[in-house]
Amino acid sequence: MAKAPDNERFTRVVQPHFDRLYGLAWRLSGQQASAEDLFQELMIKACLKLDELEQLDEPGAWLARVMYNLFVDEHRRFARQRLLLVGEGRLPGDGLAGFAGEDDPVRNAERDEETAELERALEKLGEEHRIVLLLHDADGYKLKEIQELMGVPIGTVKSRLHRARARFQEILVQRGTIPATQPCKR
Repeated sequence: MAKAPDNERFTRVVQPHFDRLYGLAWRLSGQQASAEDLFQELMIKACLKLDELEQLDEPGAWLARVMYNLFVDEHRRFARQRLLLVGEGRLPGDGLAGFAGEDDPVRNAERDEETAELERALEKLGEEHRIVLLLHDADGYKLKEIQELMGVPIGTVKSRLHRARARFQEILVQRGTIPATQPCKR
């Protein structure tokens, strides 16, 4: 039986993962242009490895792992880049509607300040802890997916996540963002 044309195969195997992969690119790079470059570089690799991707049970995990490796390689070549906390409803692709906010300008300003405060606290975390915390708690990646993505043992992922949450809470308490008695939601 003949194989389907490459564009049909690509659409079937890779396209279902576009949103999550672009979100990961955005989360890692923190900038739209860098996220687009990273995503495009991944798509080139996916085209070249389409035969292998079709054989995988979870091509999304492989694609996420390759994207993470591309990011790390690029990161090592250039100066340290800050990860950006993308506010809910403000993911790329929402266009200007994602930035419109509520009708209450005071609440919009408060929300923007809360987001900025969380970003400042996230900047104080080490990169490995920040990435694990954002992937798991903000983007919803499962521990097993993060393990595959980062190429570290599951125990290391759990340890980093636990330490990241504890340190993040400590930073928020020190900054007066949350009271000392309020535990972080897990």
